[in-house]
Amino acid sequence: MKLPLGLLMAFAAFAATAAMAQVFAPGAKLEKIYGGGHLTEGVAVAPDGTVFFSDITFTTETGMQAGHILRYDPKSGKTVVYRSPSGMSNGLKFDAQGGMVAAEGADFGGRRITRTDLATGKSVILAGLFEGKPFNSPNDIAIDVQGRIYFSDPRYLGHEPIEQPVMAVYRLDPDGKVHRIITDASKPNGVAISPDQKTLYVVTNDDGLLGFDRLPKGTAARKGRMELAAYDLHADGSATFRRRLVNYAPEDGPDGLVCDAVGNLFTAVRNEKRFGISVYSPGGEELAHLPTPERPTNVGFGRGSEATTLYITAGGSVYRIKTLAPGYQLPASPEEPFGHSRPRTR
Repeated sequence: MKLPLGLLMAFAAFAATAAMAQVFAPGAKLEKIYGGGHLTEGVAVAPDGTVFFSDITFTTETGMQAGHILRYDPKSGKTVVYRSPSGMSNGLKFDAQGGMVAAEGADFGGRRITRTDLATGKSVILAGLFEGKPFNSPNDIAIDVQGRIYFSDPRYLGHEPIEQPVMAVYRLDPDGKVHRIITDASKPNGVAISPDQKTLYVVTNDDGLLGFDRLPKGTAARKGRMELAAYDLHADGSATFRRRLVNYAPEDGPDGLVCDAVGNLFTAVRNEKRFGISVYSPGGEELAHLPTPERPTNVGFGRGSEATTLYITAGGSVYRIKTLAPGYQLPASPEEPFGHSRPRTR
């Protein structure tokens, strides 16, 4: 028996509502807490609950603005510029000691990984070169419990020459050595580590371009892989491809992602036909999908009493919503893993 279209749509709506109720708090709604950026990215929450995020100001579109890192105070509701220029920071993460680690990209940016001491405001360069050459454009960051930093290095825009032979994922060890660990992800973007430290999740978002800012808008390009993949993360910090969890092609894939404490993935999906936050089980099953008013770029959980608050960067804005499970955060550690003040090579 063929069911009426209206009944099918009602069933679909009921299923979507039920799925949302398994992930997001009862009655939870998106709340916009910031607007007015160019492209917000890399939202991360400091140990004291303060929210930091990047505003990537494509120089060809903003009159040569140099990028900003902004700070939002959940108590006062105020947002201020924390640092500008930002080195064209993209992904941000806080390490176990409370230092802010930033992936600085191209387009007059630093093309490096830096760490900022929030107490002093001073920064050090953790990695600026690999085999004596600049990175393409560091994009996103994940940190394991041993203090090792994993970062993706694609290229989407910028005038700078590309001197690395591949767009890869790297690992930066506490001794300052850099290792290229993933070379088969085509154009890696978002990265995240599972709470059990056994999986490195890698987003591939291959738009087919190396400098969209230097081409006329609407320039045709053959897009490549758009997927979310899981890699086995070994004790020595190496990674081996396990399986593709989600294939988004031919539509656009995700950008950033983060895990909650039970291991589910909150993923910023940029598919123009269905953009929003898709929540997946560790095996890649979609548990819920939260539409967002603007195409999302990244996600990050709050801390302490706000551990079930999910912050979302999207378009030029930042949103938040309550979840059922708290987000995963690195355990705090008093040890200082990085004390370097000069760029590192392999």
